[in-house]
Amino acid sequence: MKRHDNLWPRLVSFSNLLSAAENAVRRKRSQANVARFRFDLEKELCQLQDELRDHLYAPGPFHTFEIREPKRRLISAAPLRDRVVHHALCAVLEPVFEPTFIFDSYACRRGKGTHAAVNRFQQFTRRFRYVLKCDVQKYFPSIDHAILTELIARKVKDEDVLWLASVIIEHSNPQEAFVRWFPGDDLFTPSERRRGLPIGNQTSQFFANVYLNPLDHFVKETLRAPAYVRYMDDFVLLADDKKWLAEARRQCRRFLARQLRLVLHPRKSEISRVADGTRFLGFRIFPDHRLLVRRNVVGFRRRLRYLQTAYRDGSATLPEIRQRISSWLGHASHADTWRLRTGLLSRTIFTKQVGGDL
Repeated sequence: MKRHDNLWPRLVSFSNLLSAAENAVRRKRSQANVARFRFDLEKELCQLQDELRDHLYAPGPFHTFEIREPKRRLISAAPLRDRVVHHALCAVLEPVFEPTFIFDSYACRRGKGTHAAVNRFQQFTRRFRYVLKCDVQKYFPSIDHAILTELIARKVKDEDVLWLASVIIEHSNPQEAFVRWFPGDDLFTPSERRRGLPIGNQTSQFFANVYLNPLDHFVKETLRAPAYVRYMDDFVLLADDKKWLAEARRQCRRFLARQLRLVLHPRKSEISRVADGTRFLGFRIFPDHRLLVRRNVVGFRRRLRYLQTAYRDGSATLPEIRQRISSWLGHASHADTWRLRTGLLSRTIFTKQVGGDL
């Protein structure tokens, strides 16, 4: 297996840090901390460059908050200068790992994404009768630091890059507690192994995709699954034989436990007929059509009411509202939702406290 070296000079180059800074502040230029950082950008990047070169760089504290849609999650936002480092690291690691990913891995990759994954899955539903849908339980809180570091080191030889990756991984803040014992563990093993990556970081998304890459190759090369799609920790296998899918589930559960110290969700790993529709990545997908899941529609109706209130009291502008509505409409347009979209918007009126409407 080829291991890549001499990546550090590119990572700490001013051009890479500048590009990383532009990516880190994209769509956030109006924020005060971003404006301050960009005002003295050259000085900030030169200081960051010196800290990285001298191995003096240390990540700052996270800003944590909770979201409840589409489900309850703890989000950890890193300081801006750390986000620049995250983008700089990913810029050199992505070309290293991209050739190792299978075609049907769709998270955090250029030209992929949720809608491409949904399209691919629907193509498979037209060829096969049954689907095994799986979900890794508490995925981000369960990612084992030692295993992740080893997976990165299999492809990266550069000691400086490995140092930076290790600094970022070990800086992960405590995540939701999820204790499990695996084959070979003793009573204290779960407390001795560090686990968990913060949701919300560029590096966390990339590392999480790398972490399940061995599963992709196991499913395709050992199980020889005829159809397989993965988006982060959600994945599906399709076949015409239900017994084969049941055995595949058993094998995946065993592989995840023994190789990656992960657990399949007991209630979200089920086999069903594709003709009955499958919930996957926010859609209910049938061979000949697809719908939005109800929770998505309910959430958008709630956001519409919030935006109406925000516009009425002046805390949101028309361009901001149009952008947020257009984003959801773009997502919803990937399902058979024309009547839903026109019905929702035709009944929604935006008014100011003193005259004016949208």
